[in-house]
Amino acid sequence: MLSLLVCSKCGNPKIIIKRKQSGQALCSDCFIESIVKKVKKTIKKEKLINKGDKVLLALSGGKDSISLLDILYEFHQKKIIDLCVVIVDEGINNYRESGIKIATEHVKNLGIEYRIVSFKDSFGLMLDEIMSKNTDKGACSYCGVFRRWIINKVAKELNVDKIATGHNLDDETQSILMNYLEGNIYNLSKIGAKINSKAFIPKIKPFREVPEHEIGLYAIAKNLNPHLASCPYSNKSFRMEVSQIMKNLTNNHPTIMYSTLRGFDKIKIAIKNQYQNTMNFNRCEICGEPSSGTICQVCTFLEELGKND
Repeated sequence: MLSLLVCSKCGNPKIIIKRKQSGQALCSDCFIESIVKKVKKTIKKEKLINKGDKVLLALSGGKDSISLLDILYEFHQKKIIDLCVVIVDEGINNYRESGIKIATEHVKNLGIEYRIVSFKDSFGLMLDEIMSKNTDKGACSYCGVFRRWIINKVAKELNVDKIATGHNLDDETQSILMNYLEGNIYNLSKIGAKINSKAFIPKIKPFREVPEHEIGLYAIAKNLNPHLASCPYSNKSFRMEVSQIMKNLTNNHPTIMYSTLRGFDKIKIAIKNQYQNTMNFNRCEICGEPSSGTICQVCTFLEELGKND
């Protein structure tokens, strides 16, 4: 039991976590320090940030992005990076409003430049409206494509060097397994701590090696008060099915996500060399954004939805 343990680092009897994969028990202060240390190690190892970078953080108000904002703000304070934020309003009633309010409060308190951009203003449709059209695609298919389009567009307008997202270890291993199962090798080539592309601004994932539950605990330990509600569309997604598989495996095999990540990292260079170097990007004939074809995925979706004007 946690009450019978003391912190493995400092001996404090007030333990907030015992890590199954290592047996390490930590108090609140040592746990927070361990997360920050791990993130900084990932940033250094993967060369995610250079001094002088302008970094755009995609901030939803949830535990992952709010915690990443908290850590990256230290880099901003020390003038290592210039930090700015984009908040995307997908248009999900009785859910998204709270996340936007929390995200906005955080950036205002920190005095960080930010923009709020909505699906409605960008595409003429809220996600709720899209899903009311009896489409054969899931909400995540539209949401992911539209969010990436907005974030990349804002990144170019703000002239940033990197786009940071709060993707964690769970997210990364889910993406790996999903694409393995679907045989989508090209999408596997786009997974990694840092995603470089000829056409898009580099994307970085400083939380890539931190489990989701530890990020949640970090947010609680630091009193960040994130938006904790789950997206109402997420339960219907393939990702949620894969997430449940990984959680079940982790119960009996605590290191399974780490071994999945390490195994993928051993083969990802070969995958990238095979696929990314042969991919040519054009400009979408409708919106002008980068596209592998004559029309990008966003404009293709909008045409299907009758919003191609």
